[in-house]
Amino acid sequence: MAKPILIVGGGPAGLAAAHSLATFGQACILVDKEDRLGGAPILEGYAKLVPSGEWAKDAIGGMVDRVAEHELVDVRKETKVTEFSGEAGDFTAVLSSGDSVGVSAAILCTGFSHFDSANKPEWGFGTFPDVVTTSQVEQMISSGQGVRCPSDGRKPQRVAILLCVGSRDRQIGREWCSKICCTVSANMAMEIREELPDCHVYIYYMDIRTYGLYETKYYWKSQEEFKVKYIKARIAEVTSDGEKLIVKGEDTLVKRPITIPFDLVVHAIGMDPNVDNPDISAIFGVDLETHGYIDKASSYSATGLTNKNGVFVAGAAIGPETIDDSIAQGKAAAMAVLEQRQLAARLVS
Repeated sequence: MAKPILIVGGGPAGLAAAHSLATFGQACILVDKEDRLGGAPILEGYAKLVPSGEWAKDAIGGMVDRVAEHELVDVRKETKVTEFSGEAGDFTAVLSSGDSVGVSAAILCTGFSHFDSANKPEWGFGTFPDVVTTSQVEQMISSGQGVRCPSDGRKPQRVAILLCVGSRDRQIGREWCSKICCTVSANMAMEIREELPDCHVYIYYMDIRTYGLYETKYYWKSQEEFKVKYIKARIAEVTSDGEKLIVKGEDTLVKRPITIPFDLVVHAIGMDPNVDNPDISAIFGVDLETHGYIDKASSYSATGLTNKNGVFVAGAAIGPETIDDSIAQGKAAAMAVLEQRQLAARLVS
């Protein structure tokens, strides 16, 4: 019987990889450092997912259940890989629990870290309680409490969503687009308007990147059906007059300064490389690309290859990614592992 496959990370990509392998009769060991599987959608309390509209607790929760209940998946929560040695087909992984396991390959599905808005202090996060992140608003919605101002629990009458917080910003070393923020923010704006029809929602943007088929469903729908207002602007600062939050900046279409009061200001936070990536790189012997994500090889021969033979990668570990694409990459990486093993068996025979 072939050795199990090691999967590191129990988010959407890791869950998809584990389920695919188990479906094909391949045993695997799923390691996650947290006490729950599901990755950011579960740990961060995401609400309705883009583009399916399903609640994260149902969609990703269902993936968790399918994997956790499968007899061929050995789930190790609150566990990290501390050492990894050997070669493709014959690796040894040492776990933080003190165990050593023999595996034939590894798939890194280690995900990302949310940008810390404290790195943009001029935009009010950490100074004013009613300046929050998209993750916090997701939690408000998914908990059932509804969108409220944290300072006093009131329903906001005017909300600003500031895009590209921790993305496309050379001054703070975040040059990349986080890919999903525009679409998620448009969706969030519609959710706020649906819950609070008297609330005015503004989205401040540099450019709108609701790519592919998302343009109609989110960008245009949010404007035409939900009356969300879009302002192309350069934000200078977020302050307070004692009662309202004040967003100051320049309207870059008409080239004039704008100052608008709000009850709630939302930072659309970007996706950073996993803070553990330097350690992951050293332990597994995989390269990191310029920005600190795990570097992947060309996809023309197989999906999810790294520079280390027998070690694969999938999902947001390689860069900002959607949940749907992370799931697809997890499945593809699983198939690439099986393909590589089958090829090696043929060469031996």
